[in-house]
Amino acid sequence: MSDETGAAWPIVVFTDGAAKGNPGPGGWGVIVVTPDGQVTELGGRADHSTNNRMELTGAINGLAECQAVAGPVAVYTDSTYVIQGIRQWIWGWRSRGWRTATGTEVLNRDLWERLSTLVDARGKGGIIWHYVRGHVGTPGNERVDEIADGFAQRQDIQLYRGPLGAYPLPILELPEDTDVPPRRAGSSSSGSGKAAHSYLSVVDGTAMRHATWAECERRVKGRSGARFKKAMSPGDEAAILRGWNIDPASV
Repeated sequence: MSDETGAAWPIVVFTDGAAKGNPGPGGWGVIVVTPDGQVTELGGRADHSTNNRMELTGAINGLAECQAVAGPVAVYTDSTYVIQGIRQWIWGWRSRGWRTATGTEVLNRDLWERLSTLVDARGKGGIIWHYVRGHVGTPGNERVDEIADGFAQRQDIQLYRGPLGAYPLPILELPEDTDVPPRRAGSSSSGSGKAAHSYLSVVDGTAMRHATWAECERRVKGRSGARFKKAMSPGDEAAILRGWNIDPASV
């Protein structure tokens, strides 16, 4: 498979994850398109998981499927958590013995270590991470979202494996703008414009910490009684959680 110049296409991977309730029943979905013109859909479920764990699980399974295929890999995901984690945060986590900058244990360490091993195995520059905006009509992203969501809801999802020419979606219609969007502030009384330390949310009594406002917003949107706030420092984060009657050590 090559373009009009004769250059070979990279392996293309779309991946997504979902959790109903977050935490709750989870699912992940993957599409792999190899340079020989084959398409493979993958998916799976977990009885109790989180969005972030399912996003990581999808990326892990997508890269694992490519292990026997040589060449660069282009991964498309709508998870800024996965992209920023594997591009940036993981170096600090490793140097601190898998601790965050505030000294807490890194969440989902088991999955980050598995993903890191797969990335390292392809060598420097072997994987290019692309951010794809969710629900804007990108065929590959829409399909992996459908797979992940279907598995999370225990639906009977039919997965395709076969030639690209018979695949029903224009899977290689790829977005041009795949830069991770700049961080934008959530609701805050500080008005300082400084970068946030974290974003906090509570849904159905369960608190979570988010690296970006987009992830926080995605969790609370449309959820009755949800609470959310931007924290500007570790101390601010702890104060917010205590104000919600939540032990900071539990998040």
